[in-house]
Amino acid sequence: MKPIKSDRFVCTEVSGGAFDTCQCRVLVDRKTGVNYLWTTGGYAGGLTVLVDAEGKPVVTAVPVDDKE
Repeated sequence: MKPIKSDRFVCTEVSGGAFDTCQCRVLVDRKTGVNYLWTTGGYAGGLTVLVDAEGKPVVTAVPVDDKE
C-alpha cells in the first residue's frame, strides 16, 4: 500500500511490516495535535483516539513546517 501524503495528518509511529497480519500507526492531527491509533489486519481496520490514564486525549505539539 502506497502512503498518502496529507497536510492534515502526520504518521509518527508504525508497527508491523508489509507481511505482518496486523499493522498499527499513530497519526497526529497537525491542527489539533490529537493522536489517533489506526490499525489494519486482513480485511478489517479501525481508528480511535489515543487517551492517557485519565481518559483524556493524548495531544502532541507538531511543528507547522513538519512535512514528512
